[in-house]
Amino acid sequence: MGDGAPPPGALYSFGTPWPELNQGLTYTDTFRCADADAATTLIEFYSTNHKSSAPLPGWIKRIRNGQITVDGEVVTDPDMTLVDGSKLVYHRFPWQEPFAPYLLEVLYEDDDMVALNKPSGLQVLPKGLFQQRTVLAQLQLKDWKMASSCRFKRKDVQSHPVPVHRLGRGTSGLLLCAKTKVAKVRLASYFAEGAINAAKKRVQ
Repeated sequence: MGDGAPPPGALYSFGTPWPELNQGLTYTDTFRCADADAATTLIEFYSTNHKSSAPLPGWIKRIRNGQITVDGEVVTDPDMTLVDGSKLVYHRFPWQEPFAPYLLEVLYEDDDMVALNKPSGLQVLPKGLFQQRTVLAQLQLKDWKMASSCRFKRKDVQSHPVPVHRLGRGTSGLLLCAKTKVAKVRLASYFAEGAINAAKKRVQ
């Protein structure tokens, strides 16, 4: 957690240092056979449907490394014939994500929302190489004092705040996060209305 006095203008700061490696990722597919008379192998499926992720030798290596399961079983034979409806899961190994700051400043907080000062270099939501080093991950790690279910319907209460808009990874500035589902909808609508008004002013 953040320590010491909060920066000027901030209520407090928080953050958990990032681990050296993230937890990896899983990608799920369901195999559908377009031609009942044509057999499709595991390597044919991945090298055809996910060729942008890795070339043919790369997928062969991943299969032989045991990174792919078929219906819950690890398969290391690239030439295994797939059955219609099979569930395929590719397990990407954990990796070290690029540097990103982890401390966040809280500028305002109530039962409905929290306003953060997002630093430059920190991504808001998982994307690309940044799957763990994000604002969302820090919001999930913190032990929040959320609104009582006595005030809100139980289904509206969230376990942690969630961002209602995005800021680019290289951008620093105010980031609003909703503590309840109702607040999330309302804050998102305010942003939408603001965007519409700005667009109207540009064309007038």
